[in-house]
Amino acid sequence: MPPTPTEAGTIALRQHIGRLKSELVQGQAALKTAYQAKGDAMRMLRGRSQLVDDVLKQLWQEARLPLGLSLVAVGGYGRRELFPASDIDLLFLLPDNVAQETERQIEELIGLLWDIGLDIGHSVRTVWQCADEAARDITVQTNLLEARLLCGNRALFNDFAEKMRAQLDPKAFFKGKRLEQSERHVRYQETPYALEPNCKESPGGLRDLRNILWICRAGNLGDSWNDLARRDYITRGEALQLKGLENFLRHVRIRLHWLTGRREDRLLFDHQEAIAGQFGIAASRTRRASEQLMQRYYKTAKSVTQLNVILLQNLGAEIFPEANKAPIVINDHFQSDRELLDIRVEDVFEKTPSAILESFLIMQQRGELKGMTARTLRALWRARRLVGPDFRRDPHNRAAFLQIFQQRRGLVHELRRMNQYGILGRYLPAFRRIVCQMQHDLFHVYTVDQHILMVVRNLRRFTMPEFAHEYPFCSRLIAGFEKHWLLYLAALFHDIAKGRGGDHSKLGMPDARRFCKEHGLEEEDTALVVWLVQHHLSMSNVAQKQDLADAEVIRAFADLVGDERRLTALYLLTVADIRGTSPKVWNGWKGKLLEDLFNATLRLLRGASAQQALGIGERQEEARRLLRYFGLRQDIEDAFWKELDTAYFLRHDAEEIAWHTRTLYHRPASAQPVVKARLPHIGEEGLQVMVYVPDQPHLFTRLCGFFSRLGYSIVEAKIHTTRHGYALDSFMLLDPDGMLAYRDMISLIEHDLSARLASGTTADQAVSGRLSRQMRNFPITPEVLIRATEKPDQCLLSIVAADRPGLLFNVANTLDEHHINIHTAKIATLGERVEDTFLISGAELAKTATLLRLETELLEKLQV
Repeated sequence: MPPTPTEAGTIALRQHIGRLKSELVQGQAALKTAYQAKGDAMRMLRGRSQLVDDVLKQLWQEARLPLGLSLVAVGGYGRRELFPASDIDLLFLLPDNVAQETERQIEELIGLLWDIGLDIGHSVRTVWQCADEAARDITVQTNLLEARLLCGNRALFNDFAEKMRAQLDPKAFFKGKRLEQSERHVRYQETPYALEPNCKESPGGLRDLRNILWICRAGNLGDSWNDLARRDYITRGEALQLKGLENFLRHVRIRLHWLTGRREDRLLFDHQEAIAGQFGIAASRTRRASEQLMQRYYKTAKSVTQLNVILLQNLGAEIFPEANKAPIVINDHFQSDRELLDIRVEDVFEKTPSAILESFLIMQQRGELKGMTARTLRALWRARRLVGPDFRRDPHNRAAFLQIFQQRRGLVHELRRMNQYGILGRYLPAFRRIVCQMQHDLFHVYTVDQHILMVVRNLRRFTMPEFAHEYPFCSRLIAGFEKHWLLYLAALFHDIAKGRGGDHSKLGMPDARRFCKEHGLEEEDTALVVWLVQHHLSMSNVAQKQDLADAEVIRAFADLVGDERRLTALYLLTVADIRGTSPKVWNGWKGKLLEDLFNATLRLLRGASAQQALGIGERQEEARRLLRYFGLRQDIEDAFWKELDTAYFLRHDAEEIAWHTRTLYHRPASAQPVVKARLPHIGEEGLQVMVYVPDQPHLFTRLCGFFSRLGYSIVEAKIHTTRHGYALDSFMLLDPDGMLAYRDMISLIEHDLSARLASGTTADQAVSGRLSRQMRNFPITPEVLIRATEKPDQCLLSIVAADRPGLLFNVANTLDEHHINIHTAKIATLGERVEDTFLISGAELAKTATLLRLETELLEKLQV
């Protein structure tokens, strides 16, 4: 029996598959070769679209589908911009009544498209279904906006296009796309300057450009940058600039797709060096090729965001025309137009350059202003070149710049606007050098300029009542600090010398000193700003790496700060700086260390003795008060406290002492291990774990192995041995991945760890894990330093290494093998980098040969 026409078509189609697949592979290889030879991005994108068009048309013809259907290209494929690994978005457009046989044929055709290697995204709808979906979902409406008929019934397609156009409401579409853009920007932390940006979706990416053109098409305002220039929404120069920006981003995306062999739009660390090489960028003496590529990317994204703001404002004014209202005159240079700051004449900045800084001051001083008009922003961008040596030397401009920092509101917004439009870098040439500069220290997640502005933002938040619940201690301190604006200046300069080679804290001092003198700051204020720039890392280093129970550590730090004003200023800057590096770097444990150091130093500066500064008596009294609060009788703690030496009371706060005492006073010589875990204070994350057990070899190593197996990082360990031979160890644990429910783990830790200690089980082997992408691309050379302390039998061990699971276990195990005792451990994790400090003792530390062997073995364990 001969095959039916449909079956015959299917047989012929399958025979055709091999040839089409080969044609597709060869065609894409030819496009890649041509692109690599000529570097024409649009030719490549349109070439791939045409290649896919040809294949689809052949398949459609071979499939012998009914004449009433249409095959439509939509989305990026519809506008003939098909990136190497992009989905091929197709709409199978159906008439109202379709036979089941036709639906089966469509399903078979879709399967064949996948068979020949086309990664398709498809929908099968009638015209009315398309209209219904578009009305409910702006993403669908946007996708259909660029529909293009490939083959099939033209009348059906024309009916579809007519209904889509009739349904389109430019005002609703504008609001929807602007909201969609805002939500997308929030998903990407509202910054174009992430270290691993998405070249399509991040702020300043291709999507921001495409959003403008979608709005223009929906409002019949044009389909291209040239169309917008002809209608005077942008200048011809801006149209040319937009083409260049879009072209660069297209090149980045094309090369990412080919490099990875998939639809990868993120400029991950893994890819940045290779992409830089494809752009012909080579490493210089001081900068990697990837750093130069990313600086170019950030400058592109910055320009895209500028033009996006200007165009959205102009298009909004066109789509939402308002009755002409006379602007409200502010002064000779500016007026308020629809709650936006507007220049009164186009050349105001050329005639009066001082008006450049005045515009930002007015934005701060007039709360009713919601932004600047497009022509004001354009004028500022053009006027940035007027900010040169003569402008910077002008006393009026210097006074205005300083006034910006002294205003009650709007500082961060205006600094960001000044940076966005090139004014800040022109006024401060040293700042201009760090604009869009990457930081490869594995804990900063922003470029240097954006980090600086985040630190200023954090300092400003300390002064704002609405954020007092987030930073109560900082809010109290800054309320009593005279001249807040000096802190903002210190923040502006604290990292300004990054990337010059050498210690940026010292290299930034001359810049800060010169600025302060040129701007007429008093000598005392100048000294404070310069000192803060020099020592902005000191408090963090002492709190996280040194023993705060050591009176000499506190005394040395008090000598460094000298007075309460500097102490307060440094504390506030340190908290703002750490919180401005990354959302993941700050935690309650670091906050407590800094606050403990602040309070101990403050007591010393106010005349207390070194021992009084450490507050042992105060801690004990507060611990007794807490014990009475929990109903324990007077002096119940005495017997247990007699077994604890001074070092214990120095290293634990009153609340911890009370917790330990309540748990252990009635069993000071317990034969069974005592393990207790609890949540820390409200607002802090992590788990506190206390272990009380007869002292025994390898205990710290066993505990490290146990916590590592559970997936926790140890951020602090306090190791103490009582006078009667018991280990009383305290740990602060964090879950670096945020996957473990702390409260749910308390019972498990208490039961399982007690059982393991009671049974004498050998140490758990720590879990092994893969290095992060960051560490693979920016490896850290491990460091080990063992130095003597003032106590002859003790040393400080400092290690720097790449963080990874089981690291602390390996260190503890190595020390065990050399019979080294650990008294305290400070574990500081800064992103992917650990800087740990241990107070240790042991006979081998006194011998040069064994000391060198220990350092060598530790380095081997720390190697990635």
